[in-house]
Amino acid sequence: MRFVFFVHSAASDWNHGNAHFLRGLMSSLARGGHTVVSYEPRGAWSLENLLADHGIGPVVEFARAYPEIDVRTYDPAEPRLDEAVAGADVVLVHEWNDPAIANAIPAAARGAGAAVLFHDTHHRPWSQPEAIARFDLAAFDGVLAFGDVLREIYRQCFGVRRAWTLHEAADVVRFRPLDLPRTHDVVWIGNWGDEERTQELRDFWLAPASRNRDLRWSAHGVRYPEYALAELREAGVEFRGWAPSLRVPEAFSSARATLHVPRRAYVQALAGIPTIRVFEALACGIPLVCAPWSDAEGLFRPGDYAVAETPAEMEATLLRLVHGGDEVLRQAEQGLETILVRHTCDHRADELLDIVRSLGAAGSEGTAITHVEAA
Repeated sequence: MRFVFFVHSAASDWNHGNAHFLRGLMSSLARGGHTVVSYEPRGAWSLENLLADHGIGPVVEFARAYPEIDVRTYDPAEPRLDEAVAGADVVLVHEWNDPAIANAIPAAARGAGAAVLFHDTHHRPWSQPEAIARFDLAAFDGVLAFGDVLREIYRQCFGVRRAWTLHEAADVVRFRPLDLPRTHDVVWIGNWGDEERTQELRDFWLAPASRNRDLRWSAHGVRYPEYALAELREAGVEFRGWAPSLRVPEAFSSARATLHVPRRAYVQALAGIPTIRVFEALACGIPLVCAPWSDAEGLFRPGDYAVAETPAEMEATLLRLVHGGDEVLRQAEQGLETILVRHTCDHRADELLDIVRSLGAAGSEGTAITHVEAA
């Protein structure tokens, strides 16, 4: 089949975590024998910031790592959607698109005989429902949401009749354990969080770092305000700037442990959505400890990662993970095993194909789409 994705950017993952899974999903579909085209708007803010800060190098690195993804750009003022979807069997429109363009895609897709799905990997349906209300969701054949609770929000709050859960997952072709020297003890990879977890980062990360200066602490990310950078310095954390997605496995494999501090939305209202970093960390075989978060959907097995309910537990657990031992090794091995058995992008590609088959989409062959209700 021919898949056409409309995304903010596949070429750039600068402050754009959505690109991690989207790249992996596209790559898995392509390796499975499908044709994949990714359309993104010219002047996308992620790519523009990437080029301004780091030049063309990371874009070239992406192109070399993902030659199977055909990335094309369009002019937002004149997108030529009929040309973009010509010959498509399935069109996926990611949530991080201009609503005016997204709302014009379903008609173009149907003109091409393709199924068209809305894809969401963010918390805006809960945190900014007015933004999602700008999309004409009724025009799509259904919604793919990256968690059961988000799927239900689409059904109950936005009146979407057909919605499926399609969790994110690890691109294990790129995210895998590497045999590298452990030059750091604890690594954090992520952004400051737009004030969505500021106090949590202070309590669960910076406070333990400041009390354990004999350990080597490092951080990667972008959009850290000056006050945050000052707090990192005061806590003894070395800030290493942005880490391109393709370099994250090196960062994980060069450290003894990592931690996950979920944004408040995923603790308070969207339980069961772990976000991409949990999948990626476990796929890289690094011991992981999470601040309070509920695996409400049972995605993981007990022991895949450690859980710290309090800052004191986080500190004690990080010290235990850093100092290693057979127990820590088993945790890392079990977490990796769970990813390989349940949560790779190949798994998600298969799930997507099942959803498409349930719609009866034959795309350019022109067979009528037969809708079925989601389970």
